[in-house]
Amino acid sequence: MFVRRPTIPEDSEPRVLDVERAEAALMEHYARLVRLVYVTLPRSLGRHRRVLAAHGVVQRALPRRRLVIPGRRRAPDARTEASDEYEALRARVLRAALAQDARPLRVPRPWGPWARRPTLPTVWGLRVFPQSGGTEELVLDRALAEADWPVRAAVALLVLDELSIDEATRVLRDAGVPEPGEALRDGKRLAARGVPLPRNPATGEGEGAAEGETAATASRSPAAAGGADAGALLAPEFDPCLLHARPTDLLRRRHRTRSTVIVVLLAAFVGITAVSLPDGAGHPAESVRHREQPEATNAALLRRTPADAWADTARVDFTAWPARGGRTGDRALLERALRAWADPDWQGRRLAEPGAASTGTGRAPRLLFADDIDGRAVVVLHDDLTTVRYSEPLHGDGVPELLSDLTDGADVTTAAAVVVSRTPESVRLLLAPWIAEAATRDLLAPDTPAGEVARSDSGLTEPLPVPPADGDCRAWPVVQLRSSSRIVEDHAFLLTDLGGMSPVHLTYMPPPEPGTRPRPPREATGPDALRGWARTACRLEGLRGQGVRAVNHWVFAQQDLPERAGQATWVCARADTWRGPGRVEYLFLGPDSGPGRPAGVRENTAECSRFGQDVLAGVDWRAPSGTSYLLAAGSRSVGRVEASGPLRAAAAGRFLAVRAPADTAAKVVGRLPEGAEVQAPR
Repeated sequence: MFVRRPTIPEDSEPRVLDVERAEAALMEHYARLVRLVYVTLPRSLGRHRRVLAAHGVVQRALPRRRLVIPGRRRAPDARTEASDEYEALRARVLRAALAQDARPLRVPRPWGPWARRPTLPTVWGLRVFPQSGGTEELVLDRALAEADWPVRAAVALLVLDELSIDEATRVLRDAGVPEPGEALRDGKRLAARGVPLPRNPATGEGEGAAEGETAATASRSPAAAGGADAGALLAPEFDPCLLHARPTDLLRRRHRTRSTVIVVLLAAFVGITAVSLPDGAGHPAESVRHREQPEATNAALLRRTPADAWADTARVDFTAWPARGGRTGDRALLERALRAWADPDWQGRRLAEPGAASTGTGRAPRLLFADDIDGRAVVVLHDDLTTVRYSEPLHGDGVPELLSDLTDGADVTTAAAVVVSRTPESVRLLLAPWIAEAATRDLLAPDTPAGEVARSDSGLTEPLPVPPADGDCRAWPVVQLRSSSRIVEDHAFLLTDLGGMSPVHLTYMPPPEPGTRPRPPREATGPDALRGWARTACRLEGLRGQGVRAVNHWVFAQQDLPERAGQATWVCARADTWRGPGRVEYLFLGPDSGPGRPAGVRENTAECSRFGQDVLAGVDWRAPSGTSYLLAAGSRSVGRVEASGPLRAAAAGRFLAVRAPADTAAKVVGRLPEGAEVQAPR
């Protein structure tokens, strides 16, 4: 049988499918795909090897990098709404089954009767097989054994996947069957004896009767017709996921065990002898070891995203970054970076942000960037949950460095930039491909316009100033980015550097308005947001080096002060980490324009998030007259505020203002409408 490659219609374009989504589709439809392959494989393999081969074919169906399928218009009479990922996987497993039918399981292994076993999975000491069926299953299995592979595949598609004739024709053609029409006619003859097939929308007639058969013949029972009931394909007899197991020849296995022990001892002796040989004699073994390079350090297996994938995907994160930079083709550099990430014994400076893994999982990561920057060669990789930056000096005896950063759940903002080079005064950022504009501004000067940032074609920025790490908070530089209109309209946001590889996303929530529902955090680029952050930006210094992902500035209350001293603003600054736990700091902003005062801190809490919207804070405050007050304010759901301890006071509503000695250690509690309470940090 000759196999031809599937053709792509002239009026369609190939599509690239996400491998992670294909993996999810494989897990969801695993049993369905295995049964499909099991039915189509040749019966000459025997049930045990056919079960193993079916599982092996499906488990090897995922590609290493990406899943490309030919574009097509879906048939108007398609009976199923299977995903593109499932259809692509189905075509791959059918092509693999066809290849094994032509050359059954010829795995290049050097040992006799095991040379034709599938490599994955392997079952030692057991023989597995599906449950035994009845007469109908036996008759059907014999009928399928006498049929060619395309006929078996046609029956499986018509019965198991319930495809129409047009859909089955397309699938068979994609799988490499040159004349699917003939296979479908033979498959219809077999299937029509016991299974009603879909009606042909063109003729309105049933497709169950094959050519040359009368309605009476097609309606006879399988037993009466002496044929096979194709509906038996749904029985446990044809389900390779429901298995019986029996041991193989135990005595023969004992002999094999003894032989294996002898072979292992001989191999150990040969290995010790090779190690003891002079250096020149050991070179062939070393070259073999290099040829058998692990997948995790093979640059040829690096995953790479197409250049324009970010503009045509619903998942805008690091998986949409293309490989950029002038050294993405430098295999030696890439393999040094991969070896540093994969080998726990790598000799270099290894650093990890909080929560990040220090070594890889063994799977080839995605290449994001490779180029020379400021005297060092830099490679940026993305290993599903982790972003990795490898760098080595271009000249001299400097030490290579590997930095890993947890970036699980990154999105259009938190995957917008990566620090690829750092000095005490500046950083260079690698911007995401969807960033259309970049500027820098001082968060402490909200009325100062932002300045444009120059960047290269590969997305690398010029050196950008960073907040000083010595606590001298005279300026707080931030980067203002704008996303391309190809993915979102009019979307600008702020990022700031806190010493990590991933800049921190800054957001803002305005004070609540009566009669309006709470809104999620918004971008901190508006005038009110910039003025609010100008008074609290210096508090970000306490978050340096803690693996922070985003910080939200939430104005949860505005309170009129006693003695007509003006209005105070209560802020909850919540820092979310990549690991999940959050840290909140309550701030009191007086009527002046000075920086905010701390009013309490809580670690590992859901407060000030969408899962903890009921909050309360209190602080001592001195009026212009010199009188000391205890002030407290709660979020919109607080209906009563009470103080206890050295001072006892209460007030209806969500504000409390009572005269109290300075530094009064009072316990402040807010009452919620349902009777629960919320306590202010002390």
